[in-house]
Amino acid sequence: MENRTLGKSGLSASEVGLGCWQLGGDFGPLEDTRAEAILAAADEAGITFWDTADVYGAGLSEERIGKYIKAHPADRTIVSKVGRSGELYPDGYTKEKTRASIEGSVRRLGVDALDLVQLHCVPTEVLLSGDMLSWMEEFQDQGLIRHFGVSVETLEEAAYAVQHPKLTSIQTIFNIFRQDQITELFPAATEADVGIIVRLPLASGVLSGKMSVGHTFADTDHRNFNANGEFFSVGETFSGVPFERAVQFSEAVADHVPEGATMAQTAIRWCLDHEAVSTVIAGASRAEQVSDNAAASDLARLPADTHDELSSFYFDTVKPTVRGVM
Repeated sequence: MENRTLGKSGLSASEVGLGCWQLGGDFGPLEDTRAEAILAAADEAGITFWDTADVYGAGLSEERIGKYIKAHPADRTIVSKVGRSGELYPDGYTKEKTRASIEGSVRRLGVDALDLVQLHCVPTEVLLSGDMLSWMEEFQDQGLIRHFGVSVETLEEAAYAVQHPKLTSIQTIFNIFRQDQITELFPAATEADVGIIVRLPLASGVLSGKMSVGHTFADTDHRNFNANGEFFSVGETFSGVPFERAVQFSEAVADHVPEGATMAQTAIRWCLDHEAVSTVIAGASRAEQVSDNAAASDLARLPADTHDELSSFYFDTVKPTVRGVM
């Protein structure tokens, strides 16, 4: 596993990170033994960048990580997010409540301070007010957090946040179905030495190539209840592409998979080929998926003509179908 540096923080990030939303059981029941196996597989694969949040399973994801890292000490970068808990979202944001939420994450993870805390897709008007970023500076000065970043839903939010002089990272949806960041964000992030954390590299799993029209999801899975943006931004589910169309588009992507690689590995490798990217966080519901995702770091860069063809495919065919503000 290759490692990259996360922006101006100096933190090390494995090229492929582990997204830990599933450890909260929000995609369906996940027993403790399987959660531990997923984390152990990440260690075995050299995945040292683990991304969680206080709302994943109402803290269960953090608790499971905290229990595991206590029993298996190692050099890892554990990052969390704040801003979507019921105490804060959508209009209860205060410095005191935000501090309490972060302190809860520190307690559940069993650490002295968070390596990195990210504002978790807070409402645009809340982010643009600048208050929360000022609070993050204070918390950093007080030693509660070491670095801070943002997780955003729109390029407008990213363009605002990247200007903050102490911002370490921006977490953004970036994949073959969402490519605008290449010109709209990456140059500014590189100039400001802000790391890019890619989320949803597989567009909620559809770029794994393993889904077909008619595929069903658990009742608790956002791919079921938020397929059309019923509960939060539609752009967070299948990257805003209607599921049936996304399945069809993934079939076209299959033509570009190198020999010996899977479509999921190719989709992750595509993200890593962009130098502005620090790490690509991919979730996994089984230990074997962790290992398969990690292998994308070992793949050779995709050919230039593959990138050109997938760029044309996105702008000509996929982008017109994307719902939600990018």
